[in-house]
Amino acid sequence: MKLLALMKKEFLRFFGDPKLIVTMLLPGILIYLIYSLMGTAIFGGEEVYHFKVYVTEHSAAETVIAQTVEANEGWSIEFLELGELTPEEAVAEVQEGNADAVIVYPENFDEGIASGGGFDSSLDLIYNSAETQSLRVYTILNAVFASWARPFVLTASDMGESDAFGMQMMSGFLPFLIVVFIFSSCMSVTLESIAGEKERGTLATILVTSARRSDIALGKILPLACVSLIGAASSFLGVALSLPTLMGVSIDVAIAGVGALEFFFIFLLIVSVVPLIVAAIAAVSTLSRSVKEASSYTSVLMILVMVLSIVASFVSGIGDWVVVIPVLNAVVAMQGALMGAASVWMCLTAVALNLVYTVLLVLLISRFLSSERIMFGT
Repeated sequence: MKLLALMKKEFLRFFGDPKLIVTMLLPGILIYLIYSLMGTAIFGGEEVYHFKVYVTEHSAAETVIAQTVEANEGWSIEFLELGELTPEEAVAEVQEGNADAVIVYPENFDEGIASGGGFDSSLDLIYNSAETQSLRVYTILNAVFASWARPFVLTASDMGESDAFGMQMMSGFLPFLIVVFIFSSCMSVTLESIAGEKERGTLATILVTSARRSDIALGKILPLACVSLIGAASSFLGVALSLPTLMGVSIDVAIAGVGALEFFFIFLLIVSVVPLIVAAIAAVSTLSRSVKEASSYTSVLMILVMVLSIVASFVSGIGDWVVVIPVLNAVVAMQGALMGAASVWMCLTAVALNLVYTVLLVLLISRFLSSERIMFGT
């Protein structure tokens, strides 16, 4: 009952302050606005495209691709069999901007898809990211092929340079942005909860009651985590709604490219990071004597989280060992999910470990609350 009373107190504090509610909704709004503007800047608004794609052989996949393309008003696609052209000459056409893409199918592709059997070679997709039209058709082709439960490996080769780097930067920047906004939201509601009450002396009143220290810790962390999940849900919606503009395609193509499983993992990863960040800030807040001091220490913690996120987003060659590092594991897993290649074991392991770290931090906060030296400076 004491735990419920403590939780009720925290919920009333939050929902009684409209400014805190607005702070929770801001991350998703900002993510949506930033990435929608970036997508518009890259793809240049609404245009009508006629795509020219070389194929090694005609396939039943062309019907699905054509329907997806034509879902955008006025768009069309033409599939041209190589004929006398060699694959190298077709690739040169893409590189020069005379064609938009080349699809090299594995042998007996349609039969393999129909039977669900595997292929000895991969499906190769060649495009030129330096050309907006080629980049657009690549997004659609990749979305269609990636949405299938495919028995083949999809290999993409980019003949461009400049925009390829830009797209890679955006793909890596989004998880970083999500984590930073979530941290800011958690900080806005968590610092005042412990350090503020400690500074005003109201926490001392709670500590002299018969309430267990673990109940006090949970009475702080659980409501703050639930409240911060509003910010997490806002961030998730911002990601989901901005993806079509960011990818330069319609919403159904964007969803097909990322996939329902990837969206589920992104949401799950965000949810696992929120209580972890709340518990980490609460631990720092418990050690501090005032909100100002807690804010200073938390700023250092935020810089550390930002550095870890940047490392995870932009440094290539990071191994699977990152799954054991809190926050970093979620950023890496989210990046894979946003590219339509979520690692199931990494996502689930990251979620589980982040929750374990949260429990350990709650136990640590309980120990802090039991220390008279930390609580009262004696």
